[in-house]
Amino acid sequence: MIRSEVLKSIIPIITDKLVVCNIGLPSQELHLMDDQPSNFYMLGTMGLSSSIGLGLALAQKDKVIAIDGDGSVLTNFGTLPTIANNVADNFILLIIDNGSYGSTGDQPTYAGLRTSLTAVAEACGCENVVECKAEDTATVLQQALDSNQMTIIVCKCESGNITVPVIDMDPVVIKHRFMQEVQARNDG
Repeated sequence: MIRSEVLKSIIPIITDKLVVCNIGLPSQELHLMDDQPSNFYMLGTMGLSSSIGLGLALAQKDKVIAIDGDGSVLTNFGTLPTIANNVADNFILLIIDNGSYGSTGDQPTYAGLRTSLTAVAEACGCENVVECKAEDTATVLQQALDSNQMTIIVCKCESGNITVPVIDMDPVVIKHRFMQEVQARNDG
């Protein structure tokens, strides 16, 4: 399975959840397959999906799923110790590890070579880290949601991209509708 197939497999689980999605093709794929006001698409900040997701989880009660890539986590290595030391049991970080920088031409990442993001997360002090095969991601994600425990999921999948259009929604509109969604949930 490639990343887009992993995303497609988890859509029934993440629809209507608060989702912060990684820059580039992951956001474009999610937007194409299941655009929701509860999805926050990263359009210009590589490596910050996990940080923004954690901050959102710490600031309110609803469950938050941050979808990140191995390349993005590698560009913001400080996110894993930050997550480990700021536990939010309503936070799930799903790292889709395809071993490549998918949005820039599938150049290999260190996670595709010798670096294990699972081992790094555990070494940083993250207590609930699960590595899974791509085809098991939906099951593992549902278990994480049901556990009410902060979870880091490292989904190992194949490298590869589908052709998707760019997100033509203005970034201010993406932010505004997402903030309205978060506010409505907290008011309700």
